[in-house]
Amino acid sequence: MKTIIKKVNKEHPEADIICQAGEILKKGGLVAFPTETVYGLGANALDEEAAMKTYAAKGRPSDNPLIVHIADMEDLPKIVTEIPEAAKKVAEKYWPGPLTMIFQKSDLVPHGTTGGLDTVAVRMPDHPIARDLILAGGGYISAPSANTSGRPSPTTAQHVEEDLTGKIDMIVDGGPVDIGVESSILDVTVDPPMILRPGAITKEMFESVVGTVAVDHTLIKPDSKEVPKAPGMKYRHYAPKAQLTVVEGDTDAVVNYINERTAEHVANGMRAGIIATAETMEQYQAGDVKCIGTRADERTIAAGLFGVLREFDSDGVHVIYSEAFQEEGIGSAIMNRLEKAAGHLRISASAVVKQQRYRRVIFVSNTDSYIGPMAAELLRNKELEQEYVVDCSGLVVLFPEPVNPKAEAIMKSAGMTLEGHVAKQFDSESLQPDTLILTVDESTKKKMISEYENTENVYTLSEFAGEGEEIPDPYGKPLTAYGECFEVLKRLIDQLEEKLNSFAKGEE
Repeated sequence: MKTIIKKVNKEHPEADIICQAGEILKKGGLVAFPTETVYGLGANALDEEAAMKTYAAKGRPSDNPLIVHIADMEDLPKIVTEIPEAAKKVAEKYWPGPLTMIFQKSDLVPHGTTGGLDTVAVRMPDHPIARDLILAGGGYISAPSANTSGRPSPTTAQHVEEDLTGKIDMIVDGGPVDIGVESSILDVTVDPPMILRPGAITKEMFESVVGTVAVDHTLIKPDSKEVPKAPGMKYRHYAPKAQLTVVEGDTDAVVNYINERTAEHVANGMRAGIIATAETMEQYQAGDVKCIGTRADERTIAAGLFGVLREFDSDGVHVIYSEAFQEEGIGSAIMNRLEKAAGHLRISASAVVKQQRYRRVIFVSNTDSYIGPMAAELLRNKELEQEYVVDCSGLVVLFPEPVNPKAEAIMKSAGMTLEGHVAKQFDSESLQPDTLILTVDESTKKKMISEYENTENVYTLSEFAGEGEEIPDPYGKPLTAYGECFEVLKRLIDQLEEKLNSFAKGEE
């Protein structure tokens, strides 16, 4: 598929281009377009097949609901069964704008659009191009962020092009967006209304209109087992290719800690990225330092977040550190996106145990294309008491092979992704006193011990985790075999998590 790219004037959108995009949407096609928050991937919200195309283009799980965009308040009653009084008050104040509300859906909205739910998420954007396109496309346009699922959201047409060119029909380029983080989501089907995703419309702003507003505790507690009800909240999102760590605490302690870790990474031949502010930019001594904005106006930080994460992907950094921000006002939205991008890896600079036993964990397999990457990603998603650089590599990597597609399918079904992973050869320089090497099987361990020196920290994953269970090799077998391998890895990584955390607590 050839993707059409058209530049459009934000203030006075060219009618012929908008009409062309609208016709594509009416025929079941996909069009990316700007809103005031991020770029959205538009499709006919009332067409179930169009929803399936959206999921396929993004690589998005089909149980992750889409947001229906409207341009006229009169269109709302057709797609919802009830408009509560609180919703009317909030809409009067903040629509059009960066606000999504959850309603009980009408029969007009297919379950393909709502991810199988009986509720529907609805937004009325405040962007001239978006509003004109919605009307041209039939009035009801589903539009999740126009990126590959899990990647940082797009704030420019170029970001959309990086992820989706060749997968969608058209990109409407209206220049960079204004806000830079997705809309606030408010569930108005409950009393009191509940914030399901923080954004530019803050809790304080909602409460000034309708009084008490609750906050979904799946936002407050990242380890909650409950399934979030809002679009974009069930799965890991916004993640750069490199592991991101959010560091909180006194400014001097945060800067000192990031400088210390960055120096260690550079000394080991790694590239480290640092997300700084205008206030701290000059205090960092090494690494790829990028200014996200100024704390004097956190709207600049929100606007710059996703762009900075994508820049680090282009730069090819191995690890990223970010300063934390105050969790009030739009700062709550910034921290929500940062924590999800980091897989909830958030540490206190003052509480870091500097003499931890290991600082790196590397999973070593033969080819580095399925078991090792799966194990590494599982560990990255764990709640660890100390910070670790988690990586994987292979002993026989002849070329930069992409990840096995069956392994990726299994990881996506669990809400994780191996997208962007490329197999790399094990480097003997990784055999350092602070690095734990975990092989996927005994033969790989024996090969390492025979071929390399300084292998005191080399173990099989099963051995180190204290389990006798061998990891089954699914290569060349059906998808179910990869699922069985995943379940064994999951149990072993659970045990590994416990053991590493016991080190942090001084129990071993």
